[in-house]
Amino acid sequence: PARFAALAELYDDTSIRHLKRTGVDRGWRCWEIGAGSGSIAHWLCGQVGPEGSVLATDIDTRFLRQSSHSNLTVRRHDISLDPLPDQAFDLVHARLVLVHLPEREKVLDRMIAALKPGGWLLTEEFDSVSQLPAPERYPYETALKTAVALRRVMTERGVDPGFGRALAGLLRTRGLQSISAEGRMLMWPGRGVGTELIIANFQQLRDAILNSGDITASEFQADLARMDQPDFMAPSPVMWSVAARRLQA
Repeated sequence: PARFAALAELYDDTSIRHLKRTGVDRGWRCWEIGAGSGSIAHWLCGQVGPEGSVLATDIDTRFLRQSSHSNLTVRRHDISLDPLPDQAFDLVHARLVLVHLPEREKVLDRMIAALKPGGWLLTEEFDSVSQLPAPERYPYETALKTAVALRRVMTERGVDPGFGRALAGLLRTRGLQSISAEGRMLMWPGRGVGTELIIANFQQLRDAILNSGDITASEFQADLARMDQPDFMAPSPVMWSVAARRLQA
């Protein structure tokens, strides 16, 4: 829940700005993949109105907030395995889903197949390796040893930490049109929402990070304490927001 709340505060405005650019409007059928707490799904419900519909799916729907929207359907669904309709949606949106999946390109193909001709896909993924903290060049930036250990743990689990940068090219090779791609990066200070997100990630995978042998428990705690200092500062991952349209029939 802490991670979902931080992600919503940090990135919902950006997601909504790109969703508006697709023209999402009343009567649209939308699919929100990896809906998390449901903040974007609820916003979409307001956009499409009672004439439209929003399907919000996740492998774990416990954190989806209750909604009074009658046009919202919540379903437990594994995008890698479970069946889904072809050419059913005017809009498909996923944020921080593909980066975690070893079969991410296959899943991307499934998402494209779910679009109606002329439908829009908006995918948003991190690139957390292209712009790392560089305290040797910018002394006010802080590099965390725990972050290095976390990237190794995630990579060994099949995560591609630089996948966001590849999205635009992957959509072009699949024949999608009207591709737009924007990378957004923030500077996260200590005691802020960004550091709350980092801490939530660290704590969720604490055991795996310590078992990697790359960091000690005392170093882990020191990094948590460092992010609580007012002079902490580190660049965020780059969030790539990539929109593209399926060809009309």
